[in-house]
Amino acid sequence: MRQIAVLGATGSIGASTLDVVARHPDRFRVTALAAHRSVDALADLCLRFRPELAVIADPACEGALRARLAAAGVTCRVAAGADALVEAAAGTHCDTVVAAIVGAAGLASTLAAARAGKRLLLANKEAIVMAGPLLLAALHEGGGELLPLDSEHNAVFQCLPGGRPDLAQAGVRRILLTASGGPFRGRGRGELADITPDQACAHPNWRMGRKISVDSATLMNKGLEVIEAHYLFDAPAERIDVVVHPQSIVHSLVEYVDGSVLAQLGNPDMRTAIAYALAWPDRVEAGVALLDLLKVARLDFQAPDLDTFRCLDLAYQALRAGGSATTVLNAANEEAVAAFLEGRLPFLGIAETIERCLASCGNAAAADLQAVLDADLTARRDAQRIIGHLAVSVSHSAS
Repeated sequence: MRQIAVLGATGSIGASTLDVVARHPDRFRVTALAAHRSVDALADLCLRFRPELAVIADPACEGALRARLAAAGVTCRVAAGADALVEAAAGTHCDTVVAAIVGAAGLASTLAAARAGKRLLLANKEAIVMAGPLLLAALHEGGGELLPLDSEHNAVFQCLPGGRPDLAQAGVRRILLTASGGPFRGRGRGELADITPDQACAHPNWRMGRKISVDSATLMNKGLEVIEAHYLFDAPAERIDVVVHPQSIVHSLVEYVDGSVLAQLGNPDMRTAIAYALAWPDRVEAGVALLDLLKVARLDFQAPDLDTFRCLDLAYQALRAGGSATTVLNAANEEAVAAFLEGRLPFLGIAETIERCLASCGNAAAADLQAVLDADLTARRDAQRIIGHLAVSVSHSAS
């Protein structure tokens, strides 16, 4: 039986993971649950799954969580803060870690799980975007397994022989990541100036958190996935392409030198990828509706509009630049998306902030975790400066 720690348990990936786990009590047991600040939601999950450890990332919420669990009669150990997240990922209570903490906040715990030799189910794409070489080194050191939870990378994993082989020896020509195109597919740049956060978060196919929904709307989510695919599958940028597929039925494809193209298809439900990663190399029922191709009827594909959705092209630029450029890209994007969601930055200002930040920040080699964190902090400060300037410019133009 696999002993599972779910980091980011109250988010959408956490909820889908726990749904799959609950369907197979003979195969999976939840031993640790972690959340950011959602005390009531975390307490409810602890009452249901009875983990050994419950972690709340914000130390200010620890007392409330203890009180809530005591009132519910739950006797699991409670901890709080960044060190507790690392313990939840690396401790002896688990052999499998679902890394689903959004953003740079999940980096340390993800690296800890890798160094501890866990089976690491990676949903936190920012960790590998920020520190891909460090994560791969930690996996090598720990001797664990890395299985992607992103539906696109999970699909590639399924389409490759042996999961992550040497691509040249396997005869792979290209990896093709599919993108839904988000809620603004087909619109021109001029139509995006007055986009609101609620409009950007209204994804046509997937139910996701607000940050990742905005990333999907800008196509930055796909840019981060290109960088992730580079590290996951040791594929150069020129062998990773993106194709817009509005139906979100084909989750990714692998093209081989003999002309064959293998694709993984399924309804847009994250539980498919999660179930595959949890049970790999076996397959288990995931609670997902079976795909009815007759109802789907058609599958459309088109090239992404890089002039309108510049974030995807910026991600390719950062990947090719190497060094700390992908760390800068991720940090600037996180700050810009947060500013957009708070009403401090227009939608088109997200890409502009990232582009300016990439131009102004250095591109030093990210030799260790501290260097990555330093590059991240520098980029965030620069992004905040740029956001402030852009906000003033928008205010003056409006008046």
